[in-house]
Amino acid sequence: MAYKTINPYTNEVVKEYSNTTDQELEEALQIGKDLYEKFKTQLVKERGKILHDVAAKIREQADELARACTIDMGKLFTEAQGEVELCAVIADWFADHSEEMLKPEPVETSANGTAEIQHHATGVLVMVEPWNFPYYQIMRVFAPNFMVGNPMILKHASNTPTSAKMMADIIIEAGAPKGSIAHLFLTYDQVTNAIEDPRVQGVALTGSERGGEAVAQAAGKNLKKTTMELGGMDPFVVLDDANMDDVSDIAWRSRLYNAGQECTSSKRFIVMENVYDEFVERLKENFSKVQPGDPLDPKTTLAPMNTKKAKEDLQEQVDEAIKAGAKVEYGNEAIDLPGQFFMPTILTNIDKDNPAHSTELFGPVAVVYKVSTEKEAIELANDSSYGLGGIVFAGDSEHGAEVASQIETGMVFVNNFRYSLPELPFGGVKRSGYGREMSRLGQMAFVNEKLIVKADRPDMNNLAGGLVATDPE
Repeated sequence: MAYKTINPYTNEVVKEYSNTTDQELEEALQIGKDLYEKFKTQLVKERGKILHDVAAKIREQADELARACTIDMGKLFTEAQGEVELCAVIADWFADHSEEMLKPEPVETSANGTAEIQHHATGVLVMVEPWNFPYYQIMRVFAPNFMVGNPMILKHASNTPTSAKMMADIIIEAGAPKGSIAHLFLTYDQVTNAIEDPRVQGVALTGSERGGEAVAQAAGKNLKKTTMELGGMDPFVVLDDANMDDVSDIAWRSRLYNAGQECTSSKRFIVMENVYDEFVERLKENFSKVQPGDPLDPKTTLAPMNTKKAKEDLQEQVDEAIKAGAKVEYGNEAIDLPGQFFMPTILTNIDKDNPAHSTELFGPVAVVYKVSTEKEAIELANDSSYGLGGIVFAGDSEHGAEVASQIETGMVFVNNFRYSLPELPFGGVKRSGYGREMSRLGQMAFVNEKLIVKADRPDMNNLAGGLVATDPE
């Protein structure tokens, strides 16, 4: 696997990195194991102080981080700045709240004595993370697990090596002990070897279904716990009484943010027939206003896609959709710039046999459906093998929430742009994966929830009464 930064705006090879050696992986595993033993005796609040320092260091180097991200994968500089700040917010939140979340929980029981559940670290974790949010993906796993006391080995995407290295270096420079996060340029075989190593106790992956299947197979074979976030085809449902000014203002942003390269990006717009024509016209208008160009320029509003291959793959998908009967309402034209730009595109007339109905389009392409009833809208939203997130717009938010509760995803936002904040759990169902990151749920993803029952003396009456299992034969 070649780790290299290729600027998707200039197509220039900026920097290449050598793969990690097997010896370097072995050293990282042992350093992580040794640190896990030290973390066992360290107070959670001491790690909280370090994590606050990490947040401060991130803010101190915010522009350098944002620029590296933009050059790595083409993200608009303003969006990269937002991602960097979100990482600092996540670090601060877990630093402030983890001690309370990790306190022992008393359990009411009829057993002799008292019972409680303690929350302990489990050991070294492997993080396999993608390119589209190269900092945020790291921090939403690192922050809660650092507070728990789980050291981490990071395998990041091959096209964002500079960003990944910068964030890992900043974490250590801010005072996190060596081994808290070990960023390595691993091959696929080395990732499997790390997962199989007895010092590793879990794997957190965000990425493709193919990558998730491979990692889950290796982890399952070795009885290692995993969390998976694997993409989605998120529905954006517009009910007949929705405020169309709000809808039109959010819809284009929800599709074009990060050049549409986001798992929770709205990809399927399901619109009631009485507002369908207006929706399509206003989406066209907003798509037509975006300005492609240098993503470091604040005037640019459409970023290039992350790689040449990603652009070519998306074009192939659009061509297949058109061949299967899709109508191009807008877009699908070349942009006369050297970077990997894809013109925002709107497809309609997608039937269930069209590959665009069931395949994730990871880029600035909106698929719009017309429905005549709310029931039809919900059924169409659920007619997907994915189940990550979604958006519902309704005239009444309570009714919107009733519809949202019937959509088979891990997250739905009503009359809102989607949020990603440390207090909100992130994750999906079906082929979008399992488990949650961030919030208290994410904090507990790789925790040993240890039961402790204590008494001054055993209750011999209970023992005699048969509360201890005996062989029925």
